[in-house]
Amino acid sequence: MKWFTRTAGMAAIAAAMTAGGAVAQDNTIRFGLLQDFTAVYTFVTGEYNQGQRDYLTLVNQEGGIDGHTFNAIVRDTGNQPQRGIEAYNRAREEGAILFDFLSTPVSRALVDQVLQDEVVLITPLHGRGDASDGTTFPYVFPMMATYWSQATILAQYLKDNGGLDGKKIAVVHIDSPFGREPIPVLEALAEDEGFELRAFPYASPGNEQSATWSEVRRYRPDAVFIWGAGGGQSVSVREGIRNGIPAENIYSVVWLAETDAANVGADVMTGVHRYEAVATGTDLPILQRIQEQVIDAGLGAGDAAAVGSTYYNIGVATMAVAVEAARLALEHEGAPLDGAKLKAGFERIENFDAEGLMPPITITAEDHQGGGFGRVSQWNGTAWEPVSDWFAAYQDVVREEIEQGAAEYAGGN
Repeated sequence: MKWFTRTAGMAAIAAAMTAGGAVAQDNTIRFGLLQDFTAVYTFVTGEYNQGQRDYLTLVNQEGGIDGHTFNAIVRDTGNQPQRGIEAYNRAREEGAILFDFLSTPVSRALVDQVLQDEVVLITPLHGRGDASDGTTFPYVFPMMATYWSQATILAQYLKDNGGLDGKKIAVVHIDSPFGREPIPVLEALAEDEGFELRAFPYASPGNEQSATWSEVRRYRPDAVFIWGAGGGQSVSVREGIRNGIPAENIYSVVWLAETDAANVGADVMTGVHRYEAVATGTDLPILQRIQEQVIDAGLGAGDAAAVGSTYYNIGVATMAVAVEAARLALEHEGAPLDGAKLKAGFERIENFDAEGLMPPITITAEDHQGGGFGRVSQWNGTAWEPVSDWFAAYQDVVREEIEQGAAEYAGGN
């Protein structure tokens, strides 16, 4: 990482920065991974960021892209928008052209600024789902399935495995905008597909859910979607099973991982389903190369035991997409890269799956979600096992939500 002093560095930055924030005097492409390591999202950030950094190290070890190497600017925002803004401004001065906050409050606070600065903000599995509308949010890239798409994938899986008509589905969710997000699309599907839907909120952070699950038990649902994150998810699984919900009838948003299984009890959680954004484990070409060239070489960014875990692999996938965008930008737009060129690179991505690590995504100027793909996996007692292929579902319903939110944002700006 190249550091700049306030005295000598600022003049050099002012002379070297393009409109998109790239520092032109070297061939280093800088990404600002400014994330929450100490507050709310600590259940995921460590492994996620470790996967991101290890992948960038792998790319550098393999010679970079067209003579360019990658540098991660890593700082803690503590999930605080003001700290995120300060970290963003500092990383911009250091030449970062891409940012990932892995924090909905911080990323939402900076949407207006990145659009003005014309640098790329990636918001995989967080942030504004309506930012999938690339015409309204040209520099913001969710690039993985929104929570709306995750809900529709779980619903389609249920339809394909027993049907939806006449069924009762409960949504047990943290009482927050994130927790309530899937409800509108599920309500639309309930009307179209003939199932009954009922939502059961619980107070944040979700450590106490017993009263909620007593209500769920009385409702007697055929399936339960659990929509939370962190420790609340393992509480939901534990309470659901304790209240007589068969484990195989529990379906989770993406935020359910190996650690949660250990907290619940690996055997107890056997049968639980979840939406899956990436493949897990190390039996994948990219993960094998990371093991050989980064971990075994002593260049890893954290505990080697995390390699192959859910959140580590998600981190790897985010940087694989970002590096592919940079490759395409260099090929078609030329060096030095700036935010506008990198944006164009993202919008050239077509059927990219990171060598089988993730579903194939295609990003266009209109669709920054990448198609809304994912799959369903099931905990088998020791690991997550896929029980479906990669697919997308009900994207017409999802697109309605995206366009409605984008229109409301545009109307207020």
